[in-house]
Amino acid sequence: MRQDRWGGRFPAHSLGAFIPWRGAKEVSGVALVVAQEVPTSSTMTVPHGPAGVGVARRRMREELLASGAPDAVVDDAVLILSELLSNAYRHARPLLNSQSVRASWSRDAQGELTIAVTDGGGPTRPLPATPSVSARGGRGLAIISALARDWGVRSGSPGEGVTVWALLPASSGFSDRLAASLQLDLASIDELA
Repeated sequence: MRQDRWGGRFPAHSLGAFIPWRGAKEVSGVALVVAQEVPTSSTMTVPHGPAGVGVARRRMREELLASGAPDAVVDDAVLILSELLSNAYRHARPLLNSQSVRASWSRDAQGELTIAVTDGGGPTRPLPATPSVSARGGRGLAIISALARDWGVRSGSPGEGVTVWALLPASSGFSDRLAASLQLDLASIDELA
């Protein structure tokens, strides 16, 4: 099932299954139950350049929160999408016969999130860099590696572009994992005292 929508100036497509969201609305003292379909997957065309990154981040945040994703996971997902889109416009060409790249995300039944950006490819394959302390860039894929359970690069047939994808676990975001590790460290310090 594919539904075309417009997210501001950029065309967007919602694909796949929908999660029903139910809410109550009071009208003249009577509560009405309304149902709204929340997409579990989306694809959108983003201009090749910085202009569309904010639009894509806002749309992802809205859709993931509406589908019930935890705030920490949404924060990590938005950061990953931002890094992937930034890398696409800095290091790759737009898709063939277009001045855009394609961003997509989907949640499976367990809540695991797949985030992907497809571009026209570049002169090199995406690899994490080891920038100097004073470098202004080069940390994007390292950030993705720290946040995601897994990530990779998939090359399509000629003309289909290159897709960089990341898998984000459903259970917790980076901030939750960091807090959990700090609590373990504090617990071990208490045992030493």
